[in-house]
Amino acid sequence: MAEETYVPGSNLDIAKMPGHWLLARMGKRVLRPGGIELTRRMLDTLAIGPNDHVVEFAPGLGVTARLTIARQPASYTGIERDAAAATAVQKFLTSPHYRCLTGSAEESGLEDGSATVVYGEAMLTMHTQGQKARIVREAYRILRPGGRYGIHELGLTPDNLNDEKKDAILRDLSAAIHVGARPLTSSEWRAVLEAEGFQVQAEHTAPMHLLEPARMLQDEGLGRTLRIVFNILRTPQARQRILTMRRVFRAYQDHLMAISLVAVKPEVV
Repeated sequence: MAEETYVPGSNLDIAKMPGHWLLARMGKRVLRPGGIELTRRMLDTLAIGPNDHVVEFAPGLGVTARLTIARQPASYTGIERDAAAATAVQKFLTSPHYRCLTGSAEESGLEDGSATVVYGEAMLTMHTQGQKARIVREAYRILRPGGRYGIHELGLTPDNLNDEKKDAILRDLSAAIHVGARPLTSSEWRAVLEAEGFQVQAEHTAPMHLLEPARMLQDEGLGRTLRIVFNILRTPQARQRILTMRRVFRAYQDHLMAISLVAVKPEVV
């Protein structure tokens, strides 16, 4: 399989670029908070098969897109707001039934009830509460009755985490990754989906170990992990930022997690 060459934000100053783009620039390809294993659990729970019409919001580097098309759904459509990323993903979508379009997850432009599966990863966390609701509402609109919706996001734990601690986590996290991160607790994530009409069917969680050595090896393999480490070591500005990110992740490790929910759009009565 050809390796992805597109790196989002490659023209930006390392000191200012969002954390996930910085990691991609260093060679990291799996940028989901729960790693490749939680992604696979989400896909397994979604049970994508040859009769499914799948929509992915924000495929990014296309790692999950590759896992999805390996399951040979009837169709696959990625909706990616970054035109260069959409073009990069389209290059490995060789079937005429597989495509990646430039567009917004809030307004995909797809027809009502045109999908049987919709999923998105590591993107709702970066949006405001209102934007979260609009994206989930769009997923509901384009799904057929009985269709499945999966998310894989950054979560907060425990459910009764006090507001003062939440505010501290959000403030320090956003400062470290240079993106407005807004993770939620399990019950809050469920409430976002249920408010738009979904019925949550399954929940899976994993530690938020994005930058820990064991997770890196699991997600990237030994060869790529060594290349990432080499790239970080020879780029002092990147090294400083990534170490800051890891310090924040570790400081709040008892309150950060990765969470995947799979929900269903109810059948028409």
